[in-house]
Amino acid sequence: MIRWIIFLAIFGVLDLYAFQAFRTVTKNNWILVAYWVLTLLVIGNFAAHYYGFNRRDGFTHSHGYAFAFFIALLIPKMILLISMLGEDIFRVPLAIYRYFTEGDSAKGNYFPSRRAFISKIAIGLAAIPFASILYGIYKGKYNFKVLKYTLHFEDLPEAFDGYKLTQISDVHSGSFDNKEKVEYAIDLINEQQSDAIVFTGDMVNNKAEEMLPYVDMFSKLKAKDGLFSVLGNHDYGDYVRWESETAKQKNLDDLKAIQKQIGFDLLLNESRFVERDNQRIAIVGVENWGKGGFKKAGDLKKAVELVDKDDFKVLLSHDPSHWEAQVVPDDYHYHLTLSGHTHGMQFGIEIPGWFKWSPVKWRYKQWAGIYEEFGQFINVNRGFGYLAFPGRVGIWPEITVIELKRGASNA
Repeated sequence: MIRWIIFLAIFGVLDLYAFQAFRTVTKNNWILVAYWVLTLLVIGNFAAHYYGFNRRDGFTHSHGYAFAFFIALLIPKMILLISMLGEDIFRVPLAIYRYFTEGDSAKGNYFPSRRAFISKIAIGLAAIPFASILYGIYKGKYNFKVLKYTLHFEDLPEAFDGYKLTQISDVHSGSFDNKEKVEYAIDLINEQQSDAIVFTGDMVNNKAEEMLPYVDMFSKLKAKDGLFSVLGNHDYGDYVRWESETAKQKNLDDLKAIQKQIGFDLLLNESRFVERDNQRIAIVGVENWGKGGFKKAGDLKKAVELVDKDDFKVLLSHDPSHWEAQVVPDDYHYHLTLSGHTHGMQFGIEIPGWFKWSPVKWRYKQWAGIYEEFGQFINVNRGFGYLAFPGRVGIWPEITVIELKRGASNA
């Protein structure tokens, strides 16, 4: 109860300033009433979904939309708060000064025209994230993008010059609410005609049953050299309450069976070889390993027991924090690591080839796209699906195509 009182008090301060902006700009009572009706509906819906949240049921679609519409109001109101509070910091001290220096003649002359101007600017600025979030909920979450990279390696076996990998990650099938859009994305993956398809974890939010409506759809995925996958932190069922450890283990076994049914070769701290003309590359897959309290089931040494140090290696590891912590410093040289996990926070700003930003960069050094250290590369996929917030703003769902080329230039 105390946390909700604190929450309502904080949101009350936000609303105090946000409402002042609207009241300054318009005297239309219907608009002002609509403001409070919308606010109370969104806050009430959010509180109803999160007060007494049942971990056994997990995160549902209705939870996601309650959270989404709350965020759609929260961020614009924060902009209004900053704008109006900043104006008060300027206006109030100056008004007090004028009152004591000019006396009664200063009464009522507290810059109402300035206040109205600032309010209009603030509402205009607040409208940008409000509209962006609504777009992200309605269309952004299925705005699939195919991102293509070419990476050069001097020691890539000649037989694999031009080899293409398609990577997807973070399906989170339990969040989907439009099968047609998902089917479109599956067709888009197959259109790339890559030599191999890899999936880097988080097939579900929590339960294997979430994937059942999409098994036939994902079974259409085809690649000449096969489909390879690893587990992500959500695949273990750690974020819901189970009746018993046996039930939790059965859920994981069911998910493994589903992956096999789709056609994925699930690598559990294991490796596979793809061979061409008596040459080979190693596909290495580890279980989830992540910093900050995430499961550390990944065993890199075990995964490469059958791999020679000089083999060309592609590593599948769900969490990119694994790369700097264990992969880059390892005695083996892992040419390319493929990860996901971050989703790019599903929120940010990107201008392809020039600029990218998301708050997730403060949590993960490698959070989206290609990074390189000591001749070793990692691609952090922005995710195929979405989690919690049922939308994407500026950071779109991603299908990655990486072409491996023999040579020295990665300019």
